[in-house]
Amino acid sequence: MRTLHHHPLYASSRTIRLMLAERGLIFMPKLESPWERHDDFLAMNPAGTVPVLVTEDGIVLSGAMVIAEFIEETEDSANSLIWGGAAERAEIRRLTDWFETKFVSEVGTPLLNERYVKRVSNSGNPSSEVMRAALTNLNIHLNYIDWLAEQGNWLAGKAMSLADLSAAAHLSVTDFFGDIDWSRHPEAKNWYAKIKSRPAFRELLADGVVGIAAAPHYTDLDF
Repeated sequence: MRTLHHHPLYASSRTIRLMLAERGLIFMPKLESPWERHDDFLAMNPAGTVPVLVTEDGIVLSGAMVIAEFIEETEDSANSLIWGGAAERAEIRRLTDWFETKFVSEVGTPLLNERYVKRVSNSGNPSSEVMRAALTNLNIHLNYIDWLAEQGNWLAGKAMSLADLSAAAHLSVTDFFGDIDWSRHPEAKNWYAKIKSRPAFRELLADGVVGIAAAPHYTDLDF
């Protein structure tokens, strides 16, 4: 069976969990705390980041985009999440990269470090300045999602794609901490509600983290 090394608050892990669930692929989750830098985990992925997927054949794949592309190339194309012609696939990859890199650096990593990692790793006090900058960036990204959602039912076009899963995965972590004012972003809210209501999302909503309570509306499908 596949093994997915992940952490519930690392959004790229959530991207792959959603992708595997949407494709109906069974996997065994294994919790990994990247800041602890265990030798056995570093031997698999020297970068020390999650997610890492180990296939049934023992192939080790590191990083959300690498794992996603591998799944797309090796699994049934009927359930593809990178679909369409060359231009459509390029747009799905562009938007997925937007959330897996730009959103991570400008919003996800700063907020996660300040709200969670510093606490559990005893690496200092949260910086209000860093959080303010990240929250400002968050609203810029949500404005972009508002615009994308206005163009059609899904972010990359006519059907749900990996871009939707990636965006929802990253927003779900910020929403876990209660950092999103959904009233300011109605189009993004309507789009996120569609993703949040899918069966694949149920395990994410059930995630618990010791010592931290999710925002009250986090599991509410009618938030």
